[in-house]
Amino acid sequence: LLDWRVGFGGRWVLVSSCASLCVVSMSILNYNGGCVVAMAGKECVAIAADRRLGVQLQTVSCEATRLFQMNDRLFLGLTGLMTDIDSLHNLFNFKLNLYTMREGRQIKPKTFSNLVASTLYEKRFGPYFSEPVIAGLNADNTPFLCAMDLLGAPAKADDFVVSGTCSESLFGTCETFFRPGMNPDELFETISQALLSALDRDSISGWGAIVHVITPEGTTTRTLKARMD
Repeated sequence: LLDWRVGFGGRWVLVSSCASLCVVSMSILNYNGGCVVAMAGKECVAIAADRRLGVQLQTVSCEATRLFQMNDRLFLGLTGLMTDIDSLHNLFNFKLNLYTMREGRQIKPKTFSNLVASTLYEKRFGPYFSEPVIAGLNADNTPFLCAMDLLGAPAKADDFVVSGTCSESLFGTCETFFRPGMNPDELFETISQALLSALDRDSISGWGAIVHVITPEGTTTRTLKARMD
């Protein structure tokens, strides 16, 4: 029996082989593939994700939903295991409805990020296999960006946040294309090019993308064509 390490889906994994057996083990966070990126502009914010749903290297669907609108100025992106993504989306919708009924107002992005973090952390001994990305506009129209791991540890940023199987490539493309003070059209073009460039370097995400640009006037949604191989 021989063991060696190979690069797979942007991560190093252990491969074991014998005369007729080769088993590739991968993180459960990478099992269904997918990625999410959010980027800030001038009084606007954008969040984008790919559309592929897979079972390791087998593509099941090109219409996966990883971005969810929580209110008029707030979006939630979830990467990881698709069953846990659906469970978390339903749970956050339930908690958000309770908050709206009790407080009589829409939740702020910072408050929602605390809600997400506490929800994930309370399940730390049996966690949801999903890493959230939160993007929204504050009351003064300043962007709010926050990414978390599966235990709810937040990482806030003023420029961009990424999550998913091609996060390493997304960091590189976003650092290359990002510039401060972009208007909504420039922000859409920048996040789209950054996402598409990163998807070309990852075998378990891609097959189309969707982009939401949030402004004080409303939300604009566009779909992107990508490589289908």
